[in-house]
Amino acid sequence: MMMPTSTPEANTNEATLLPALKTTELMPYLPHRYPFLLVDRVTHHEQGIRIEGYKNLTMNEGFFQGHFPGMPVMPGVLQIEAMAQLGGILMAHTPEGAEMLGLFAGLDNVRFRRMVEPGDTLEMSVSVVQLRRRIAKLKGVATVNGQAVVEADMMFSLMPKSEATLSG
Repeated sequence: MMMPTSTPEANTNEATLLPALKTTELMPYLPHRYPFLLVDRVTHHEQGIRIEGYKNLTMNEGFFQGHFPGMPVMPGVLQIEAMAQLGGILMAHTPEGAEMLGLFAGLDNVRFRRMVEPGDTLEMSVSVVQLRRRIAKLKGVATVNGQAVVEADMMFSLMPKSEATLSG
């Protein structure tokens, strides 16, 4: 397990708490839009340290139609993506990530613990493990009803938004 980042924010006992965000308020921090926006709300945010949020899942999610007919399950890659999006919001509120776009650079120690089904609320927590220049390492954990469903160590390469070619 890696030690926490050595940024000043992570070493203080008094983290700056940022306000909770509902869907429309978190959208400026992510390039994703429906149907690929996988965070409904940010519920807790310690600037540069940790963030918590959730995704409510209904049978109306498009992926449930084909994954799997008769036994709808949220794909594991989308569970990871939801945690990554939450991590993107966390990174957007750091000095290193303010004008950056986080792109996946790697995943380690991914574990899926149970299925995520329609009606579940995927509750996620993402923490900064290490942050150096243009590389960020984050730890994500998601639960449903207090039971772990997925966890992963995620690595991001931070790219200036000015260099990204995003339309819309």
